[in-house]
Amino acid sequence: MASRSFANLLDLLGDLPDIPHTPRTLPRVMTAPGIISDLDVYGGNDVGSDVSSSGSGCRERKIIVANMLPLKAKRDIDTGKWCFSLDEDSILLQLKDGFSFDSEVIYVGSLKVEIDASEQEEVAKKLLEDFNCVPTFLPHDLQKNFYLGFCKQQLWPLFHYMLPMCPDHGDRFDRSLWQAYVSANKIFADMVMEIINPDDDFVWVHDYHLMVLPTFLRKRFNRVKLGFFLHSPFPSSEIYRTLPVRDEILKGLLNSDLIGFHTFDYARHFLSCCSRMLGLDYESKRGHIGLDYFGRTVFIKILPVGIHMGRLESVLNLPSTSAKVKEIQEEFKGRKVILGVDDMDIFKGISLKLLAVEHLLQQNPNLQGKVVLIQIVNPARGSGKDVQEAKRETYLIAQRINDIYGTNHYKPVILIDRPVPRFEKSAYYAVAECCIVNAVRDGMNLVPYKYIVCRQGTAQMDKALGRTSDSPRTGMLVVSEFIGCSPSLSGAIRVNPWDVDAVADALYSAITMCDSEKQLRHEKHFRYVSSHDVAYWARSFMQDLERACKDHYTKRCWGIGLGLGFRVVSLSPGFRKLSMDHIVSAYKRTNRRAIFLDYDGTVVPQSSINNIPSPEVISVLNALCNDTKNTVFLVSGRGRDSLSDWFSSCKRMGLVAEHGYFLRWSEDSEWETTQVSVDLDWKNIVEPIMQLYTETTDGSNMEIKESALVWRHQDADPDFGKSQAKELLNHLESVLANEPAVAKKGQHIVEVKPQGISKGLVAEKVLSTMVNGGNLPDFVMCIGDDVSDEDMFESILRTVSCPSLSVAPEIFACTVGQKPSKAKYYLDDPSDVLKLLQCLGASSNPKPRHLAQFQVSFESRV
Repeated sequence: MASRSFANLLDLLGDLPDIPHTPRTLPRVMTAPGIISDLDVYGGNDVGSDVSSSGSGCRERKIIVANMLPLKAKRDIDTGKWCFSLDEDSILLQLKDGFSFDSEVIYVGSLKVEIDASEQEEVAKKLLEDFNCVPTFLPHDLQKNFYLGFCKQQLWPLFHYMLPMCPDHGDRFDRSLWQAYVSANKIFADMVMEIINPDDDFVWVHDYHLMVLPTFLRKRFNRVKLGFFLHSPFPSSEIYRTLPVRDEILKGLLNSDLIGFHTFDYARHFLSCCSRMLGLDYESKRGHIGLDYFGRTVFIKILPVGIHMGRLESVLNLPSTSAKVKEIQEEFKGRKVILGVDDMDIFKGISLKLLAVEHLLQQNPNLQGKVVLIQIVNPARGSGKDVQEAKRETYLIAQRINDIYGTNHYKPVILIDRPVPRFEKSAYYAVAECCIVNAVRDGMNLVPYKYIVCRQGTAQMDKALGRTSDSPRTGMLVVSEFIGCSPSLSGAIRVNPWDVDAVADALYSAITMCDSEKQLRHEKHFRYVSSHDVAYWARSFMQDLERACKDHYTKRCWGIGLGLGFRVVSLSPGFRKLSMDHIVSAYKRTNRRAIFLDYDGTVVPQSSINNIPSPEVISVLNALCNDTKNTVFLVSGRGRDSLSDWFSSCKRMGLVAEHGYFLRWSEDSEWETTQVSVDLDWKNIVEPIMQLYTETTDGSNMEIKESALVWRHQDADPDFGKSQAKELLNHLESVLANEPAVAKKGQHIVEVKPQGISKGLVAEKVLSTMVNGGNLPDFVMCIGDDVSDEDMFESILRTVSCPSLSVAPEIFACTVGQKPSKAKYYLDDPSDVLKLLQCLGASSNPKPRHLAQFQVSFESRV
């Protein structure tokens, strides 16, 4: 039965297909909003995490979630019962070798056969007891719309760079298929919830079929230890952004702790999408790439999957493999065998490969009769007219080549279009002098790895091939530069599959290269493949996942957001929302108060078009300033002329301009600089440099202040702006090496200002002046929203914590927004800040007339 929490989540997406009843009872889901737990610092569970472990208690468990379980299924003819066996060729099964011996691995996924509803309970029990597998049992229509619909017709083509420009080339976005995708992901998540012990278990989700599943799990268990690995390509942002549900999928992935990709290209495209569509930046620390996402660090893993060496070598040692090797050698005696093994689909480039072979024979008549391409065509994983068109084109080209260059006893192209057993493929790998993978786009493709291992051989294979154990091993690879394994095969000849002439030349080089060169390339490949097998991949991923989750219980968590926009805010244990009652109570019982307020993003919204303070803001600031117990400062990065003009009616309020360069104690006093003598000649050096970057970076601008220069790139292309900012910072640091100025990079800005200038120094100066004048503050409040305000928080804490002070004041350092900060408190937005200031103004003395209503309502509440 679908839990209420998830039902609400799905309601936001519109009408979804009926979600069936699951065979077993699901755990209760907490639906109360707010803080998940106040006891998490001490190791307590998430509130509502009432699922007990189904394991042995102390045994480490890994829950592997994928579209299909690593099982084979068939009905027994005599009994009519379902019989199941492990699929030894499944990567999901093989990755167990990378885990410790005492780890328990549980699989969650669908079966490759449809089980009648009346049999599901019995089958589920059998699979859990015998194979540690938990089946999902998607209804037939839901499975069709989920897998063959959204996954294969929309996600898979898009992730392989195919846009539905017209109905004949891809299916347009269909929201009903998307709803089926979400429903299926929900069912997978439900099954995980039935078996998980959220405090101890690690969950590893695989591939594009389940990209929103992390959102469901994270909503139910805020501290779930969750990794995700994408086995397909991730497209560039120009392609990905065409997907109408692009944000939902990105946010789903970001609810993981670790996201894995085969290559840096795929990871780079994902990071670019996060930057352009969600405004997230990433950074690399000590070799690890991390995205800060609402206080959580989402780590990025780049490591291609490997193969199972033992499994492949055991196949090589089969008598059937040796027999097949001898048969192939006899059939193609005196000819060089080029091998291709591909699925039948439009992205594997089979027809382009055949065109390259045709060109090879045309340009090199001496190779006619001496070279043969054996193309093994695996059954198509999808269906549709594009597959049929690819198959028809393949056969037409092969027939043409054989008609032109073949004879009665020789066919240059041999298509094997049938299910080929593992031993037969291994035999072809072992015999072929060259293997070509010519896909125009592919996630990983392990064919080259398998070829390398088979060419290395075993003692049994040496015997079948008629060679000695110490004879040199050779093997040549021609691989497309658009497949995931390409970066790891530095000895292969990399090609652009679209350049038929270049592929033909690569094939010629591969089959004519000297044996010593072939040997060196093969040895290099075998060293990598044998040391980076599937166990290494799984072990490395799980180690990084453990590292990514190690701080889960050192922070407090809030679940926020609706629908598939749900995310968890993770903050330090002492960080909490500022209570109006608490601060007003402290305000009333204190007599000497210091108040520091940032302006943009704090008193007024950061994105506000009109930056001039409203009459409401002026009134509440005057209410605070008119209380003789208060010393109030507005601390801003804006220029002093603007601040003087805007706040001319706030006679008793202090102003700080340009992040602390200028200071004025009240409207009647003069502006003073925080440093007696400052050399600003460096501005003549910096201004032309910033002007150059402004002219060459569309969307950027430069702001000239009296004491500083600021280059802003928030409206520029995200990647280009970030790159230009980094280059500008390096440029400025080099030219300012001997100048009394410092260049700093902030959020979409590069700023140059005099050394030693900060908001923190101003706050320290004001507090020190109060202390030295005998007015030791017993109440200090500081509110700000950005990095420059963090200096104030730190300075205030340092100044008022001085041992020389007899009594420590009550401190309220507060940031705007739920984000990592040195402040102890937070408020949600500037409107919350204004409400707080109104409450304090209503408690001030004298009480201004315009705030009387706030006093009445507040005192009645208190």
